[in-house]
Amino acid sequence: MRKLTTEQMREVAWGLSAAVVLIGVVAWGNSYAWQLSRLSVYQIFPLLGLTAFSLMWAHYIASALRQYFGLEPKALKDYFEITSAIVLTTILLHPGLLAWQLWLDGEGLPPGSELNYVMPSARWAILFGFTSLAVFLSYEFRRWFATKSWWKFAQYASDIAMVLIFFHALKLGGALQSDWFRAVWYLYGLTFAGALVYTYGMRYRAYKIIQSGKS
Repeated sequence: MRKLTTEQMREVAWGLSAAVVLIGVVAWGNSYAWQLSRLSVYQIFPLLGLTAFSLMWAHYIASALRQYFGLEPKALKDYFEITSAIVLTTILLHPGLLAWQLWLDGEGLPPGSELNYVMPSARWAILFGFTSLAVFLSYEFRRWFATKSWWKFAQYASDIAMVLIFFHALKLGGALQSDWFRAVWYLYGLTFAGALVYTYGMRYRAYKIIQSGKS
């Protein structure tokens, strides 16, 4: 196995992030035939959601690759700090801008305004979005509670939230009406699942090693 250096791992992480964000921008632009001269909040907020998910997906893939190549977590410390700030901003603006515009348009306040923004058959996807947002915002408390024994459940919840967001976008995302981007989205889902399985497998292996050392 060819081992990546720390610098190469950083380049891979940044390159992967840039690539998936660019793919999202292209898919979003194509959905409006690149007629972007009169954009409104209703056209802009989906791009923020795509960006947030794309970067979070890149986080999982980069983390799995880092573990695979045996690099320390600090190898991607700066990468995660910078891109996590972007993710936090976009996941707040994605529903926030929509709620603000709906309120300006006389549709009331959330969650009712967002639920009424979609067809009744798609409201489950809005609820998935609300649930995931709450989980992702709660995860920001890791700075204070990451060392607590119960914090692992916050990580589990964050992983589940990623699954919810995957289906949230699959149901509501206008850009995903494109066949090629829908195929890319399914690829994101498969690789995310693979990264998750690998990461939990590594944790279980480490746990078994620790337990065998105690016995």
